[in-house]
Amino acid sequence: MDFDRSQQPMDFPPPPTVDEITAQMNRPLWVLADQESIEEAGAGHGSQTVDGVLQVETVALSYVLWRYPADRADPRNLRELTPEERAGLEMEPVGPLPEWIIEARDRMRYPLLWEGVRTTHFVEGTPRPVEDVLAEHMNHILMNVFQDERVVGGFPGELTNRVETGSSSTGRRILLDGEEIEGMCVDTDPHVLGLGAVIGTGILTAAIPRDYLPYLRLEFITRPVPSA
Repeated sequence: MDFDRSQQPMDFPPPPTVDEITAQMNRPLWVLADQESIEEAGAGHGSQTVDGVLQVETVALSYVLWRYPADRADPRNLRELTPEERAGLEMEPVGPLPEWIIEARDRMRYPLLWEGVRTTHFVEGTPRPVEDVLAEHMNHILMNVFQDERVVGGFPGELTNRVETGSSSTGRRILLDGEEIEGMCVDTDPHVLGLGAVIGTGILTAAIPRDYLPYLRLEFITRPVPSA
């Protein structure tokens, strides 16, 4: 594999913002309600096509978690780093870095609710049941965030005790835009709480590490498509 060694970090474009992703999709997102304990930290955008026809689009939002938001300089906000992570963050860059990379490096010192809230829009075809989408989201978080606790074998490994579709799910009212809507909850996994709701032809899911629950209000809002 050949690498373009002429490209410098200052030339790297920043990842698209959440607003840019929303505008590109031209569809709203469902996200956590504004609260002092979280700060948006970017989003992952995915899609599925069949014979060139867009079927599904997903956007998963990540958030920095502030345990003590009244004082962000409070060292109790920091997460416990591995020796390798600490060495990497303390190493001086070999050259200048763009501001967005510096900010991303700094965020690594804090707990991250990685891809914890996901919007799934079914553009064509038959929407999948919310139970399927929620189980997939929860397993995605368990596989990537709880590797030490739940993944065995060589890379990429195998997830133990997977969340199965509809496993011990119960009905739950979910607060969206200040109003309660019908939803579901999977509250049986030891590491992650799952919430899901059907909204039109889309689905809101949340997969929240249990250690983060005391710091969060599990309320959601609609993030509209930005106006032109």
